[in-house]
Amino acid sequence: MQDDEQLLLSCVPRLRRYAQALTRHRDDADDLVQETLVRAWSKAGLWRGVSDMRAWLLGIMHNLHVDRVRRPRLSLVEMDDDTPEVPVAPTQGDRLSLRDLQAALELLPLEQKQVVLLVGLEDMSYAEVAATLGIPIGTVMSRLSRGRERLRALMEGRETPQRLKVVK
Repeated sequence: MQDDEQLLLSCVPRLRRYAQALTRHRDDADDLVQETLVRAWSKAGLWRGVSDMRAWLLGIMHNLHVDRVRRPRLSLVEMDDDTPEVPVAPTQGDRLSLRDLQAALELLPLEQKQVVLLVGLEDMSYAEVAATLGIPIGTVMSRLSRGRERLRALMEGRETPQRLKVVK
């Protein structure tokens, strides 16, 4: 049981990073991580049957986030001027590119955004993403392809992504 607890704790930094990318607010991300850990802890009896703790925890987080997104809520305006933590002070151009990428990610449909973040940010394989989100691998590949193309179009300033060729 001690090893399982250490494994759970070792996943916390990745959970925080993914939660921050999903919510874009530090407090909301911390709440999502806490809810994920509480849910996982309440299911501690299932840990023995979990082959990949990280994917299992990210699956729990995904489900909690989807529940939050679907739940109606009031619009709140953040009152503090907290800026996201950046490990290295970027140059002005880097900061603008990062801001543009973050804005482009927000324009992606939730399904594409989740797959792009799990593959690109969390470095998960297609099979791990499919297991985490409970979708077929082909759907992961399709959403990733469409998400990347949409991001490219948005970063290049095109309104809509270029049409894909129809191959017969």
